Amino acid sequence: MEFYCVSCKQKRETNDYYEITTKRNRRAAVAKCPICGTGMYRIMGRTTPAKTTEI
Repeated sequence: MEFYCVSCKQKRETNDYYEITTKRNRRAAVAKCPICGTGMYRIMGRTTPAKTTEI
């Protein structure tokens, strides 16, 4: 997955990441820059609650 490193000011490709859910119920991926070791985050979108249908 591709992340943006704020310290290097470049996009970095890494496969060593994990997914979290933020306080506002958004999915995010967290990784470390392979060059400088700075934490990188990528917001992936909101998690969708289960849809219910009313009759």
